[in-house]
Amino acid sequence: MAGILAWFWNERFWLPHNVTWADLQSTEEAAFPQAEDLYLAFPLAFCIFMIRLLFERFIAKPCALGLKVQANGPQKAQPNAILEKVFTAITKHPDEKRLEGLSKQLDWDVRSIQRWFRQRRNQEKPSTLRKFCESMWRFTFYLYIFTYGVRFLKKTPWLWNTRQCWNGYPYQPLMPDLHYYYLVELSFYWSLMFSQFIDVKRKDFGIMCTHHILAVTLISFSYITNLTRVGTLIFCLHDASDIVLEAAKMANYCKCQKLSDLLFLTFAVVFIVSRLGIYPLWILNTTSFELYDALGNFPALWVLNVLLMVLQILHCLWSYLIIKTAYKAISKGKVAKDSRSDVESSSDEEETVPRSKAPHSTMASNGTSGANGTNGYLTGGTCSEEH
Repeated sequence: MAGILAWFWNERFWLPHNVTWADLQSTEEAAFPQAEDLYLAFPLAFCIFMIRLLFERFIAKPCALGLKVQANGPQKAQPNAILEKVFTAITKHPDEKRLEGLSKQLDWDVRSIQRWFRQRRNQEKPSTLRKFCESMWRFTFYLYIFTYGVRFLKKTPWLWNTRQCWNGYPYQPLMPDLHYYYLVELSFYWSLMFSQFIDVKRKDFGIMCTHHILAVTLISFSYITNLTRVGTLIFCLHDASDIVLEAAKMANYCKCQKLSDLLFLTFAVVFIVSRLGIYPLWILNTTSFELYDALGNFPALWVLNVLLMVLQILHCLWSYLIIKTAYKAISKGKVAKDSRSDVESSSDEEETVPRSKAPHSTMASNGTSGANGTNGYLTGGTCSEEH
């Protein structure tokens, strides 16, 4: 075990030449990042999660109800024992052959059965109220941490001159404000790592899961190697667009469509400028070239840049989805539904009661379904992003 640990913490991998772990031990004169500090993120992540639950219950929910956000979920499907058995035990997405068989068995037309399965799937989706509460929590956190980051960074020399990120590296003392900034961000992403399995799930769940793992890895890696100055720039850059995204979602859930559209288009501009413009020209430039000029080459530098490039690939994927949605907004005059929508819908009018194929049936109905619920926007987040 000792041999494995010695191999893992090999100084020639983690640190520049002629630097050892002993050189970065905290003293009374100066504190440096220590690997064991990262353990603090776990209890803090639990605290953040508990604060979230209290916030959503006692602050976000009353706000949502005050704004007349829909508390009920999508319309429930008509009770039917045969279809319920197929849904729970066989498949939630029956193929054409099974639909034909069910049509003959129940004397319903195929479209009505398809509609039943769509309503039944939507029945398991979260209500607009729950989505609003989740977005309000994220909006509040991102606003707080972004404000904190701006106040912290405006006092630092590396905000305007990224070469200052490497001035004196790795012997850069850990400032209390920077230590707090890092631990709160890491704890938040750890809380998202666990809560993503109970949060509102969208079609980019896999991308978001990858993003959270990458974020935790990058934050931990940069902290251990004391690359925290450039880390603070990345935090602030990513949090900026997330605030606008969550605001757009809340406006959408409140059915303030014009405000929602405006905020979403603002988010699209901020996201693309920050992630496809400032990030590569500002962040990747300093980690790929300025860091190399200042310190030379060592393996951890390559790992850092590989992780940052993977993050940039995610930025490109999200930007494509955002541009696609923004194009629809401009061409159709309003923001189209999120391509990751968690509520299914149909261009056909939904019926609350299936129609019988038999001409004499009394089951026909022309009502509309509540399946066309309010949909969220792209994240991250996200972008969700979260980053």
